[in-house]
Amino acid sequence: MPLNELKVVDYLEMVKERKISVEQVVKDIFSQIDKVEPTVKAYLYLNKEGALSEAREMDRRIKEGQRIPPLAGLPIAIKDNVCTQGIETTCASRILKGFIPPYDATIVKKIKEAGGIIIGKTNLDEFAMGASTENSAFHATFNPWDITRVPGGSSGGSGAAVAADETLIALGTDTGGSVRLPASFCGICGIKPTYGRISRYGVISYASSLDHVGILSKSIKDGAQLMNIICGYDSHDSTSSEVTVPNFLLSCREGINDLKFGIPCEFFSSEVDCRVRERVKGAIEKISNLGGKVEETSLHHLEYAVPTYRLIAFAEASSSLARFDGVQYGLRIDNNDDLEDMYLKTRGKGFGTEVLQRIIMGTYILSEGNYEDYYLKAQKVRALIKEDFDHAFKKFDLLVGPTSPILPFKIGAGKKDTLLADAYTVPGNLAGLPSLSLNCGFSKNDNLPIGLQIIGRVFEEEKILRAAYNLEVALEEVNKIRPNLSFNPIPN
Repeated sequence: MPLNELKVVDYLEMVKERKISVEQVVKDIFSQIDKVEPTVKAYLYLNKEGALSEAREMDRRIKEGQRIPPLAGLPIAIKDNVCTQGIETTCASRILKGFIPPYDATIVKKIKEAGGIIIGKTNLDEFAMGASTENSAFHATFNPWDITRVPGGSSGGSGAAVAADETLIALGTDTGGSVRLPASFCGICGIKPTYGRISRYGVISYASSLDHVGILSKSIKDGAQLMNIICGYDSHDSTSSEVTVPNFLLSCREGINDLKFGIPCEFFSSEVDCRVRERVKGAIEKISNLGGKVEETSLHHLEYAVPTYRLIAFAEASSSLARFDGVQYGLRIDNNDDLEDMYLKTRGKGFGTEVLQRIIMGTYILSEGNYEDYYLKAQKVRALIKEDFDHAFKKFDLLVGPTSPILPFKIGAGKKDTLLADAYTVPGNLAGLPSLSLNCGFSKNDNLPIGLQIIGRVFEEEKILRAAYNLEVALEEVNKIRPNLSFNPIPN
């Protein structure tokens, strides 16, 4: 097996037993990047020289018998809205082109301290606004399973890089499904922990009350391994929770016969593609066969989740993106009449169409006369959606359904598919709940990945991981299938 195809848990074991060198793994990853990146286009920046240098240093330390850190030179890709000291961070936007942060985000700092190696920065929808990774200012990213289709978004670069074996694991962010949707569309695992479980200090915000950091991985255990490193309280982040961090890897153990699974009927509406319905229903049957207790339930206000999410997200985006004005960092358009003219020209040239539309809508929502009619009402509906979850969790340990009602859609498909794609992921962000997406099979004929979503109570990631691990083992044959990466580069 090429070393770039290793799972994280296998990599760590082999490195500690000195069966492989970190440098050879990193070389195999960059060899794969050279082969498929012209087509997949998962990355915006590659840290080849730095990664190889760090790999050699890690090998030297291991050879000399020094203490091996927890991540032991693990190669990791980072979404490009996470600050990395000395490495350009653009949010896939022209307005931040050339911006090099003077510090690391807390999650990056923790990864480095644990011995992780940053392979590069992955592509995303500009400022994480989108569900397809077509809205990047620099280039779209393509799905390794079918390069005519999107990889999901906004963390599509991270999802595609993991699926195409261009990294062993990756970080993403999830504001309305931006980790779980790429995981579903790319046939991998995507974990979004509880709001506040992972520090967002140094993560460039889209909508602060909805933003989560998440992990895209090749297996449930891989994601759990990285959660052990990056979760925990951070005094730099006012939304960070002082909650004990368990050993998430120990959660991946056998047995789910003590767990009760609720199946919200709203997750199987007429909008769900029949191929998605078939595979997800099959996975739910496996849960029942494993001993899990399965019963239908209802989330009465789910139909309002997407409009509620958009009102809140757009309003918060217009506020958080006000800082990008050409004064402190990033793009600045000169030859202006006055300061206001500089603001207008810089923001007009620096932001893409999707971002500008959301800023305009958000500003309108927050304007005098509209704030109470839109933003406050949306927050009230958000409370009702959270109450629906609270009520369901009085009876059930976990809720299960499709990650997305549709399959990966074609590049350039337009708004209809992007609006529908994250209909079942945004409720988890509105309620701040932990959830993940696990590949549960493929569509007939076109062989496209389909994701199963598992949602749990706040700070009960351990139950989600246990259920997902048991189901992953039951679906072992499915998870052995890999994308065919023998394709020709897409012409520019």
